[in-house]
Amino acid sequence: MASSPSVYEYLDYRSFMRDVYAARKAADAKFSFRFFARRAGFSSSNFLKLVMDGDRNLGPTAIDRVASAMKLTADEAEFFALLVAMNQAQTVADRNRAFERVAANRRFRAARKLDGPLFEYLTRWYYPVIRELAGRDDFVEDAAWVASQVYPPIEAREAKSALKTLEKLGLLVRDEAGKLARGEASLTTGHEVRHVVVPAYHLQMIERAAKAVEIVPVDQRDVSSLTVCIRESTLTELKAKIHRFREEMLDRCDTDTDPERVYQLCIQLFPLSKSKEVAQKPAPRAAPPTRRRSLPPPRNAGE
Repeated sequence: MASSPSVYEYLDYRSFMRDVYAARKAADAKFSFRFFARRAGFSSSNFLKLVMDGDRNLGPTAIDRVASAMKLTADEAEFFALLVAMNQAQTVADRNRAFERVAANRRFRAARKLDGPLFEYLTRWYYPVIRELAGRDDFVEDAAWVASQVYPPIEAREAKSALKTLEKLGLLVRDEAGKLARGEASLTTGHEVRHVVVPAYHLQMIERAAKAVEIVPVDQRDVSSLTVCIRESTLTELKAKIHRFREEMLDRCDTDTDPERVYQLCIQLFPLSKSKEVAQKPAPRAAPPTRRRSLPPPRNAGE
């Protein structure tokens, strides 16, 4: 008999539901989507299939019914609800908040082997900021001072924890005079950490970038975008060029003497249309957008 999957090993609630269904089906050939839906109290026999395929979402009441149908414990059902909230979040901020709650779950971290200082470093956007801040000649090893220098400001307790973790990881080291300085520790992560934590880190920085557009003066930032249509085979070449550009920028920044301010460079390249081979497939049903008239955005938008 196939063992039932553990919800704590998942970040995608739909994948978890699919694996639960597969395990039940392997144990009992008569188990079907109709039976699964009936057990959860849904009149539509294919509703849960549509949810698993990403064509429907789960509402608040449906979450409890599905958790009950999968025979989850109270703690497991609560974690399942967190996954749903994270996966169905409409904004980056909401997704980050949901991820923080997911990542704080001890059973999840144990299942994913995510405990330790490295996990802390990758799940808090201001840790890399503080590490770079130590490159300033006026850096003060005081939590209150560090917290005030981060933008937007963080709490002193957060800065204190960050300083301790960064030193433990070797990302901050003490020079001959005993002053904290940037370390050159080589950090490695397993597949699980990369899969779970790194995307969340990028989402945090994207959120910071969005805020910067609103609150940082134009002369202190550069925000631009480029919309293009390319061959699928061109993607590999573009990614290689982006990688080289990042390395060039890093080399240039590292040559600065007496650095004064921490900046973040975010680069995103992602599709805004379906590929030719899937363009003819029917799109998932969704609520109709609010109708409004607007001019088309410029192809190359920069300030």
